[in-house]
Amino acid sequence: MTTTWRLRFELSDSPGALARVTVRLAAADCNVLALHVIPVPGGVLDEIVVRAGEGVLPADLVDAVRSEGGKRVGITTADLKELVDEPTAALRAARIALADPSRTGEALRQVLAADSVTAGEAADGQVQLGEWAARRGWARFTEVELTRAQALLDLVDVPAPTMRATVLDDGAALVLRPGSASDEDLVSGLHSRCSMKTLFNRYHSGMRALPRRWVHRLLNPPRGTTVLAQGGDQVVALGQLIHTGTPECAEISLLVEDAWQRRGVGTALLSALAADARAAGFSELVAWCLPSESALVRTAGRAGLPATTRREDGLLRVSITPGATGVRARGAGVIAEKTR
Repeated sequence: MTTTWRLRFELSDSPGALARVTVRLAAADCNVLALHVIPVPGGVLDEIVVRAGEGVLPADLVDAVRSEGGKRVGITTADLKELVDEPTAALRAARIALADPSRTGEALRQVLAADSVTAGEAADGQVQLGEWAARRGWARFTEVELTRAQALLDLVDVPAPTMRATVLDDGAALVLRPGSASDEDLVSGLHSRCSMKTLFNRYHSGMRALPRRWVHRLLNPPRGTTVLAQGGDQVVALGQLIHTGTPECAEISLLVEDAWQRRGVGTALLSALAADARAAGFSELVAWCLPSESALVRTAGRAGLPATTRREDGLLRVSITPGATGVRARGAGVIAEKTR
């Protein structure tokens, strides 16, 4: 089985250095598909995309580059769809963001070849771009890349969305927004109005009230985000996107108050979480449901998100692809976005 890889490295400025790297890779049964030279202060970085033969490991490719004097070698998987010149890639990303501003984070991730782009303040290991935080572990961002990303933001001219207004089929209006520590009373109220069946379907355990420490953790997940659906002065639903140990996969969960079920609230929440997942670079969303529950699969269908299921460890594992929705969500539509 062949695998396509992107390598970025620094070579000494000597004649034939890059040619020797490509010869070394060819000897390791690798086919060079693309090559880019990236200017950086004091020199350049070389980036190549290779298709490795069967049995060739990433460490073999790194060793091949280092054996010819390569330094600061970074490697990540590459998608053949990304094998276009940088101006074309930037134009495609701009088209995505201009057509749908809610996908600006996804467009930024493509321009930067980032591991993730999320709304908010940059943490350790992230770079701040306006109201967006970008992370890339396989190689450091270059000034050229950051300038290109900022140009995209200047073109689109929309800040990171933090609130979305949604209107349901019955005319009810909701706001989808990030949760914060100040929402503990609202989230406790949501749980108090949910039936035991609804709580059991969400937490897979019997409870009448949610412990305060659980409420705090819901609003401050250590590896994810929480989105609240608010109508008037009440939070009527809650959705979470939690990073798992797998880079391409995140776990999701939804809780909708009984009186608001079957009205499109879950569809709106799932669509918002899928948009956040795309921007963060996830290709799969996973949820764990009781075997008798099929509500999430129906919700994914209404949101236009492909879903598959299988039984695992006594539960139903629902796998959802957070790609661009191909069907307009029935029962809810995002009509506006607000910012901080």
